[in-house]
Amino acid sequence: MAILTQPWPLRNDRRSWGLAAAILVVLVVAVALVDTAISLYGQSLPEPVIGVFRFITRFGESDYILIPSLILWLVSAALAAVIPRLSARLALRQMSGIWAFIFIGVGLPSLVTTIIKRLVGRARPEVEGTGAFDFQAFPWTDWQYQSFPSGHATTALAACFVLSFLAPRWYPALLVLAVLICLSRIVLGAHYPTDLLVGAVIGTLGAYLVRNAFARRGWVFRIAPDGTTAVRALSGVRRLIRSF
Repeated sequence: MAILTQPWPLRNDRRSWGLAAAILVVLVVAVALVDTAISLYGQSLPEPVIGVFRFITRFGESDYILIPSLILWLVSAALAAVIPRLSARLALRQMSGIWAFIFIGVGLPSLVTTIIKRLVGRARPEVEGTGAFDFQAFPWTDWQYQSFPSGHATTALAACFVLSFLAPRWYPALLVLAVLICLSRIVLGAHYPTDLLVGAVIGTLGAYLVRNAFARRGWVFRIAPDGTTAVRALSGVRRLIRSF
């Protein structure tokens, strides 16, 4: 999975990023023209199909990842500070780093999306009497006007890459789940396709940004001489597991 070891999902040069940004803008504008049509089609699917997506969409809620990872991060760090056994302390420090990476890697892009959607104030498709271009300035408490970008899409793609960086074999399955979560938001009338597109970009780039920041400091990841990034050898965790 070469995409998981590169510093960024694109080549790290101005031309590639400039072209990608231009393509994204054109794609968002093009999709915006059919936002309403796609949304209405998704909501018109048979009830059994909608029921399946109603179940899938729950996996895009950030609380399922942020709360457990924060607790495990704090518990691991606290135990590492008091346990006298050197091997156990090393293992707990390494585990603490992993949980910290998961929490920050998903939480940071989710925070960015949360702020943006409260500034933009786009109406959700399920709001009656509105359209894809209906906006309300600074709807800090009105969730019905917090459609753009999608928090579920941000969480789904951020979690997909964060977990895949740690376990590359999971990438195909995690990517499929992330796409299904994004589609569920259309079917349930919670978001327009453009909301999902921008949310997915924020989640993906946010996960890479946090991974790169960790790697530069030697936390959890290491940067190889060829510039690729990989998980550091978790020797302490492995020794602790073998000791049981």
